[in-house]
Amino acid sequence: MPKWPQRKGPIRMRLLLKFHVKKWLYRFLCMALLLCFLKALDLLFPLPPMAFQGEAAPGTLVVLAADGTPLRTWPGADGALRQPATPETVSPLYLEALRQYEDRAFDWHPGINPLALLRAGWQWVRHGRVVSGGSTLTMQVARILEMNAAAPTDADTPPQARRSLLTKLRQMARALQLEWHLSKRDILVLYLNHAPMGGQVQGVEMAARAYLGKSAASLSHAEAALLVALPQNPSRWRPDRAPSLAQAARDKVLTRMADLGVWSAPTVADAKLERVFAPPLRARWLAPLAAERLRQAQLQRLRQHPGTPAAAQVLHSTLDAGVQMRLEQVLTDRLPSLPPAVSVAALVVDNASLAIRGYAGSADFADPQRAAHVDMVRGVRSPGSTLKPFLYAMALDEGLIHSESLLIDAPQNFGGYAPGNFQAAFSGPVSVSEALQRSLNVPAVDLLERLDPARFAARLRNAGLKLRMPRGATPNLSLILGGAGTTLEELVGAYTALARGGVAGQPRLQPDDPTVDTPLMSAGAAFIVREILENGGRPGAPFREGTGRVAWKTGTSFGFRDAWAIGVTDRYTLGVWVGRPDGTPNPGFFGANTAAPLVKDLLTALDPDASDSAHQTAPARQPPPDVVAQDICWPLGLAATATNATHCMLRRQAWTLQGTAPPTLPDRLSPTGLLDTAWVDLRDARHPVRLRPGCSPAAGLGPQGRTGSARVQSVTYARWPTLLQPWISRELRSEVERLPLGPACRGEAPSRSLRIVGLDPHSTLHPTPGQQAVKVQVHALGSAEAVHWLLDGT
Repeated sequence: MPKWPQRKGPIRMRLLLKFHVKKWLYRFLCMALLLCFLKALDLLFPLPPMAFQGEAAPGTLVVLAADGTPLRTWPGADGALRQPATPETVSPLYLEALRQYEDRAFDWHPGINPLALLRAGWQWVRHGRVVSGGSTLTMQVARILEMNAAAPTDADTPPQARRSLLTKLRQMARALQLEWHLSKRDILVLYLNHAPMGGQVQGVEMAARAYLGKSAASLSHAEAALLVALPQNPSRWRPDRAPSLAQAARDKVLTRMADLGVWSAPTVADAKLERVFAPPLRARWLAPLAAERLRQAQLQRLRQHPGTPAAAQVLHSTLDAGVQMRLEQVLTDRLPSLPPAVSVAALVVDNASLAIRGYAGSADFADPQRAAHVDMVRGVRSPGSTLKPFLYAMALDEGLIHSESLLIDAPQNFGGYAPGNFQAAFSGPVSVSEALQRSLNVPAVDLLERLDPARFAARLRNAGLKLRMPRGATPNLSLILGGAGTTLEELVGAYTALARGGVAGQPRLQPDDPTVDTPLMSAGAAFIVREILENGGRPGAPFREGTGRVAWKTGTSFGFRDAWAIGVTDRYTLGVWVGRPDGTPNPGFFGANTAAPLVKDLLTALDPDASDSAHQTAPARQPPPDVVAQDICWPLGLAATATNATHCMLRRQAWTLQGTAPPTLPDRLSPTGLLDTAWVDLRDARHPVRLRPGCSPAAGLGPQGRTGSARVQSVTYARWPTLLQPWISRELRSEVERLPLGPACRGEAPSRSLRIVGLDPHSTLHPTPGQQAVKVQVHALGSAEAVHWLLDGT
């Protein structure tokens, strides 16, 4: 028999095996070709770069308050407003509603949902139109990327324009491509950040902030449903323009959640009771000039470091959204009482952290008549009298004064500089506390001359308060009355020293700004100055009615150009400036009647602990260990325990540093001091008289003051400074000064001792604007007797 039939089986097996190898090889080749084709398509039609940026929206910049509230947002190159979001920062209610309403199969489908597409196709055949598109979240992301790549404004095109068959096929291809390159979380992040929410608003976080005024992390059921519905028709359902349509769309989502059994019927019923309302987007801006300041700083950093990716920039600030809203409301309420061109700047700084909690660079950012875009928090202006507390603190630390040191509020001339008071009157003898509390000018200039203006300016500059002067000018006595420029920000930073143990600080606008602290005064000086501004400065004195526990200081620059008020509490330091940014005077508007009421209103709104009612139960502030209350005596100014009883004309209680009571400042017109010697003729015990050298040799007093009789005695007594003589009543003078001159000593006083103060020779006087006359106060010094005045020889 032939053998070939016996080999038939193996041959067939080899042929069959060969056939199967070719079959699998064919399939492999087909698959490889398909993959190569898809890869080629992927390379030819790559995903837009935005697909790989996640929550980093290109070019978008948003400035946030400390709690995450957006203060102001600038669109990127695509014109959209976004705020980064991730699944972890969004409310679970929103994610739940989004998945259930838009794409319940999101976690398992490859980008397209076949079942949803079959349903959509059947509805199309049955109704002859597109009823539902069968889109998945991935397809919606593909559509968003496509529209943003084409034209950013297309995000608001009607849904019908998005549902053509070709468009759907293209979106399906993009969806598959997205699933190939990205994870499910990455796709969800893209949707959370780029979903169209109406106008320029994109993304759930920006929509929550813009329309609802809150973070997407704390959405209610109704709010979550509203933000799920918005991307379906963002142009027609914007809550700020069509609240009724937005509410109907929201209710549709809520109903669907109830039908699916995801949310209970009572929960949905309660959610439908919430009314949809949103103010215009621009009305949501807070602290616009502070935000602009941070944006400019960021742009400067980018210019200094070229090549930095233009990704989404989120700038965090220290501002408190609640404080900022109350601050802006207080300013808005006060604007009707101000002239049209007058602006207001205000700053609120937390004393503990130096963080800026409230920032208003202008009165109304929407009012161009008030120079709305000029940031007067950083504008250089004359500070008026607001520098005086630092002068008195420095004098305390130098050992020149205590809180009740005797100062002179009388006409004086300091090398041709003759300052006057704001009230155009003088009070004579005043204490340090009274001079600072009443903001008297002459005592401050007198004290600054003794301290040296250059030292004073250097001390302030070292603490961050820079005094700007004209080119070539040097510090002079006018500094203390506003003769140099500074800013509200620097001024408030220096005033924080009163609540921080004498340490001034630089206010911080960003959390990562370094804390800059500089000692400006001792803790004891800070306590004493704060007591003066807060309570008059007398130990144990009750608080002034209507002030509460607030250290106040106001200031007005020359010509009523700038009105200032600063308030210091345990928690905050507040500063307010009122004026015109162009420097035009505002007659009648000064610190006490314009800026101070604003500070009071702000404190009432921001710091209840500083109110009068809160103070009634507040414990007294404990002084530092080096601050001691003790009695002192005028006119010498020494401690009562170190003063002869006959030299104590007036007793006062003062705060002193280190228990030391410095004497009254030297008399400028009498360098011999305030202790003087008089000779008393006691020959008539019932009617003693006072003698002076050279006037009565017969009485036993020679030209050199030597006595020739035992009945003529020399007596040492305390006298008041020469410039204060016109203000000192008979009761406040020593017994020796009250004695009459002997008969032979009466008459014209020596001409060298007479002096007229208040008007310098060859002076030319001009009335102030609006006045027809000039009022001049002049006094004769150097005589205790009657003085005859002559005017033009009469």
